[in-house]
Amino acid sequence: MTETIQLIKSLADKHGRKRDALMPIMQAVVESESYLSDIAMTEIAKELDIATAEVYGTATFYSFLDTVPRGKYVIRVCKTITCDMHGKKRIVETIEKLLKIKLGETTQDKKFSLLYTNCIGWCHQGPAILINTTPYGDLDEEKITEIIMEYMRK
Repeated sequence: MTETIQLIKSLADKHGRKRDALMPIMQAVVESESYLSDIAMTEIAKELDIATAEVYGTATFYSFLDTVPRGKYVIRVCKTITCDMHGKKRIVETIEKLLKIKLGETTQDKKFSLLYTNCIGWCHQGPAILINTTPYGDLDEEKITEIIMEYMRK
């Protein structure tokens, strides 16, 4: 808890204490701690002198600002119509079977989380996913199985 507060204070020192520092501070906290805890959001609000509800509202609006703990590897499946037309459903079913979880869940060992996200900018290579910040496109059942198995070995 104290580490989180110290992190946010140092980020406010770096980015400033005005409303426009909100996103860079939240992004840095997620990068450091993997999600925005209630404590982190409250402390950000204090440092920027804004309502905690504003911090929470902003955090929950953006899919990449997690407000709950996620796995080490967050798999974000693009949910656009383009990816849907290229077989996204089969990709999701394959991942669910391999990891024994459903969309929105995290594996018991906290290694993987599986989520939908809005467009990731890879419509030209759909269906597409992100694993943390690494994109993968032109997926089929065989290719996604190889990718997931590689991450399982890490």
